[in-house]
Amino acid sequence: MNIYIANLNYSVNSADLKELFQEYGEVSSANVITDRETGKSRGFGFVEMPNDAEGLKAIKELNDVEYEGKVIVVNAAKPKTDKRDFNNNRRGGGYNSRRY
Repeated sequence: MNIYIANLNYSVNSADLKELFQEYGEVSSANVITDRETGKSRGFGFVEMPNDAEGLKAIKELNDVEYEGKVIVVNAAKPKTDKRDFNNNRRGGGYNSRRY
């Protein structure tokens, strides 16, 4: 189960996130998303838990809980969508936008 965690304190790293979720079961991976240029945390991350029951328990127990001074939001991650498929593959507006 892929779990999305938002509103993380910027000091939280991937190891911290893994440690937090290991209290609820096995964690295959934990990743705090960082800015490509600065390397600083963007305040959200993902945790992968192979057992769905453990993942659901972690979501239930950790959602809206204070962690490292901030109330975190924890829920099941939505599948990544292909940006190119947005709006039925239509091009955006602008000069000559009707031309295909």
